[in-house]
Amino acid sequence: MKFALGVVLIGAVAAGGYLFLQNRPLKVEVVRPSETVPIRVFGLGTVEARVLSKIGFEVPGTLIELHADHGDTVAKGTVLAKLNSAEQEARVAQAKATRLAAEMYVLKAKANVLRAEAVYAQRRDDSARKKSLASRNATTQQEAEEALRDEKVAAADLSVAQSEVNVSEAQLTDAQAKLSYEETILEQHILRAPYDAVVIDRQREVGSVIGSGEVIFTLIEPDSIWTLAYVDEEQAGPLEVGQPAEIRLRSLPNSVIKGHIARIGLESDRANEERKVWIVCEDCPTQPYLGEQAEVWITVKTLSKSLMVPQNAIYEFDGSSGKAWVIEDGVLRKKSLSFGTRSEDARYEITGGLPEGASVVTSRGPGLKDGRSASALPVKP
Repeated sequence: MKFALGVVLIGAVAAGGYLFLQNRPLKVEVVRPSETVPIRVFGLGTVEARVLSKIGFEVPGTLIELHADHGDTVAKGTVLAKLNSAEQEARVAQAKATRLAAEMYVLKAKANVLRAEAVYAQRRDDSARKKSLASRNATTQQEAEEALRDEKVAAADLSVAQSEVNVSEAQLTDAQAKLSYEETILEQHILRAPYDAVVIDRQREVGSVIGSGEVIFTLIEPDSIWTLAYVDEEQAGPLEVGQPAEIRLRSLPNSVIKGHIARIGLESDRANEERKVWIVCEDCPTQPYLGEQAEVWITVKTLSKSLMVPQNAIYEFDGSSGKAWVIEDGVLRKKSLSFGTRSEDARYEITGGLPEGASVVTSRGPGLKDGRSASALPVKP
């Protein structure tokens, strides 16, 4: 009997101890106000060039000269390569000779006009004189008519001479056009840099037979380097052109490159549900490498003072609202709260629902239950 009573007493003491432990005032860590909290969005991308050109010759031929190679910096207009142009030079010489002949024909035609004008003036004066004499019967009517006929023939000859000038000038224009065409083709045997550029790649060597439009060099404009980052659509809402960003290249993980958003794509990646964002750097590395992987952090806003709750302390979270444990009047209560922006360390800004003077618990630790006495742990020094 005494043994049974002892067992009951021990059980009662144990149960009482358990109840005491379960209901004793609880010390918990609570959310403290944070100042100057940057809200940043992460993106993963690669280094690209906005201006990238794959250039080659507009005409086919044999490559006889190369004046640039991988890594070279070239100024606009610099000769990069040449094709064998002997045949085209002969065509240009032939076109020049044709133009010269056309110029001489124009001069000859104009000289014929001067002669025809002189003959016409003489015939016209002679016709007028004989017409006057015939009116006074100083000469025969037949001679007056023959003089008039000669005047009309001279006028026709003058018209023909003037027409020949027009024809010769048209032929000269045609010869000049043909010469310009052949000179343009000759110029196309020389490949020049279209802008100040860096040679990224050279794909042919001297002696190669090149087809029309075949790529010889790949060029980039060095000032057009930027980073193309892919940002999850869920986080892309607050992005705006001009927002500051930090770039970390895979080859320089300990260096932070400052930049800002230059462009936001108007079409998202349908498969990955990501938005394209282009970041230009403000202190770019001296030697960029196209295609290098880069991590991008974009600051979309800075909270001057806020309460930031860890995501793992929120229950039934739907992206904008949820529940969390709070200490209100010294006891624990589970309250529905509203949340705003998310920080990069997975904390959410409280925007509403928190009672005056209440504190939010930072975790889902054991022992949390409605109505239990609780107090905040002191701030760690």
